[in-house]
Amino acid sequence: MSDRPELTAVVGDVLSTLDRVLENHDVALRVDEIGTLVSVGSSTVHVQGLPGAQSQELIEFAGGRLGMAFNLDPGEVGVVLLDSNEGLHAGMEAYRTGRVADIPVGEALLGRVIDALGRPLDGRELLGTADRLPIERDAPAIMDRAPVTVPLQTGIKVIDALFPIGRGQRELIVGDRQTGKTAIALDTIINQRDKDVICIYCAIGQRNASVAKVISDLQEHGAMDYTIVVLATGQDAPGLQYNAPYAATSIGEYFMEQGRDVLIIYDDLTHHARAYRELSLLLRRPPGREAFPGDIFYIHSRLLERATHLHPDLGGGSMTALPIVETEAQNISAYIPTNLISITDGQIYLSPTLFQRGVLPAVDIGRSVSRVGGKAQLPAFRAVAGDLRLSYTQFEELEAFSRFGTQLDKETRQTIERGRRVRETLKQTQYAPLSAADQIAVLLAVTEGALDDLPPDRIAEAERTIRAAAARKQPDLYERIHKRKPLSEADREALLGTIEEAIAPLAEDEHGDA
Repeated sequence: MSDRPELTAVVGDVLSTLDRVLENHDVALRVDEIGTLVSVGSSTVHVQGLPGAQSQELIEFAGGRLGMAFNLDPGEVGVVLLDSNEGLHAGMEAYRTGRVADIPVGEALLGRVIDALGRPLDGRELLGTADRLPIERDAPAIMDRAPVTVPLQTGIKVIDALFPIGRGQRELIVGDRQTGKTAIALDTIINQRDKDVICIYCAIGQRNASVAKVISDLQEHGAMDYTIVVLATGQDAPGLQYNAPYAATSIGEYFMEQGRDVLIIYDDLTHHARAYRELSLLLRRPPGREAFPGDIFYIHSRLLERATHLHPDLGGGSMTALPIVETEAQNISAYIPTNLISITDGQIYLSPTLFQRGVLPAVDIGRSVSRVGGKAQLPAFRAVAGDLRLSYTQFEELEAFSRFGTQLDKETRQTIERGRRVRETLKQTQYAPLSAADQIAVLLAVTEGALDDLPPDRIAEAERTIRAAAARKQPDLYERIHKRKPLSEADREALLGTIEEAIAPLAEDEHGDA
C-alpha cells in the first residue's frame, strides 16, 4: 500500500463515506439466507443452507407456499409443509421469513371460518386485523391463575347437575365414534348466547361434510355471531392439522387477556396426535409406544395448560377447554385417552351402549367426573341434585340385579321406579339447551317424587309442563337462581307447589285411564 499512495487515499475516502452514510441514515445491514431443497415428501421437506433458522419459523418456497421449521439438525432443516407439495422438487430455493408461525387475532375474527394460518375459508374478504400472536405461547404461571369459581353452563341437565364445569376448567369429552361427542360441544356453544362468552370451535382432521354441518348448525341457531371456527380438515396438510389447536388457543388467549371469558372446543385431539405421529415419523424422530413419539404427552399438556382462569390483577379472564378424544371399542385406558385424562380436570364419558338404547346424551354417570366444577356450581343445583349421582348409580346396579328375576322388596322396587324416572328426566334432545332455573325445576320434581305417579313415557310431557308453569309463576325465583342465590326452604316449597299444581291434570289422566 505504501508503494501506491493514490490507492490508499481512494480506499480511505470510500471507508469514510460509508461511515457517514451509516451514521446519518442508521442503515442496518442484513444478509438473506437462501436454502436448497434436498428432498421432498408428501408432508415434509429437508432443506440445506439455512443455518440460522429458528424452531417453528415459517419457511417460504416458490409460489408462496409455506412450511414450518420442525427439525433443526446439523447441516439441514426438517420442514413441515403447511401447503400442498405440488410443484416442489429437489434443487429449488427456500427462504427464511424471519418470523415464527403466528395467527391474526381480534374482534374481526368473530363469525369467521379460518385455517391455522388465519387465511379465510368462508369466501369472504381477508381479515382486517393488525394484531398477530405466535401460535406457541407459554402457559400462564401458577401465581397468575385464580380459582375456578364461576360456572360455565352447558344447558345439558346431566352435565350441569352431576358434572358441572367452571370457567377456566379443562373437561375432556371421551367416547367411541358416533356417540354424540360433538353434539355436546355444539349444545354448549349454543347455550352461551347472551352470556358474554367467546366460543372457538377447532376442527382437526374431520371430514369436510361433517365440518360443513357443524358450521350450518351454528349459523342456524345464531351461534356464529360469537363463535370463531378454526379449521384443518382431513384433506389438509398434517402440518396444518398439527398447528390448528395451538392457533385457536392463541386466538382465545387474546380475548382472555382482555378480561373476557372464552370457551374452546378441540374436535378432536385423536386426529391431532395422529398428525403429529405422521410428521414425526417422516422426520425420523424416534418412535415409542404405538409409534407415537416420546413427547406426545408434552404436546397436549402444553396446549391444555394454557386454558385457565386468570388472576383479577391480570383482568380475570378465563378460557375453558373442552377437548374431545375418540376411543376404540370403549377402551378408555388406551394411550392417548389416558394421557388426556391425566392432563384434564375431569372427563365426560359417552357410552355406545347407552346411545344404542336411546339414552341421549349417552353420558355414563359411573365413569364421568368433574374435579373442579363442583366448586363453581350454582348453590341451587347443589341443593336439588346433591346426592343424585349416588342414588342414580345405586339404581343402575339394582336394575341390573333385577333382570335376573329376583323377588324384590317394596323399597327396592320404589328405588328402581324412581331411578327410571330420573333417567327419563336426564334425557335431552340436541339443540335444546335449558337454562339453569328450568333444569332445577325439573330435577326438584323428580327427586321429590312428584313424577312417581306418571309412567316413564310421559315424563317428557310432564317436563315441558313443569318448565312452562315454573317460568310463568316463579319469575322472581328464576332470577335469584341465575344470580347464584341459594335455594331457601320457602323457595323450595313454593317451586314444588307450582310443580304439583302443573302436573296434577296429567296424574288425573293416568288415574282415569287406569
